[in-house]
Amino acid sequence: MVRVLDAGRVSLQHGSMGQLMGYARVSTVDQDASLQVDALEAIGCHRVFVEQMSGMAQSRPQLDRLLDQLRPGDTLVVWRLDRLGRSLRHLVDQIQMLADREVGFRSLQETIDTSSPGGRLVFHVFASLAEFERDLIQERTNAGLAAARARGRLGGRPAQLSADQVRTARQLYDKRELTVEEIGKVLGVSRTTIYRALKAQAPVEATP
Repeated sequence: MVRVLDAGRVSLQHGSMGQLMGYARVSTVDQDASLQVDALEAIGCHRVFVEQMSGMAQSRPQLDRLLDQLRPGDTLVVWRLDRLGRSLRHLVDQIQMLADREVGFRSLQETIDTSSPGGRLVFHVFASLAEFERDLIQERTNAGLAAARARGRLGGRPAQLSADQVRTARQLYDKRELTVEEIGKVLGVSRTTIYRALKAQAPVEATP
């Protein structure tokens, strides 16, 4: 769903005029996006794209439509950071992609605006945290593998994963930091084994 208002325009540092484009998301059809939409309209968004889909979904049609319509000088506005990113790493990648296209980003609840020096500083902090989180996951996984080898449990590729390994695979998969093939390499099993284990285990409930 797209709501179109009178053009809201914003002047960026490089002097060009662009439009404020809003993105609102709720996880289910039973939830109401009115609070987000009202806040986005109040600050002058020219268009507000409303998505009814889990934040963990790989494809979000309304977000894709919004991204397709953004032009240099425009600003993408969300009510809260978690409306845009599936994870911290995904959020950083999205904002970096916007910056590469000369598109600004604002989050109303966190008062972040990448067109300002303070907003850019916050973004760089987020990027550092995302990299730290990825490194920490890899470090913990490697430590677990080293401990397993020390106990002699990795004499070859096991036919199936232990319960702890399945939980680790699920956490890595849900964070979307590594591919399934990379998760298999980390745990010492094939990609097929990872898919089979994930299919057998119910996914972790996504946060709306």
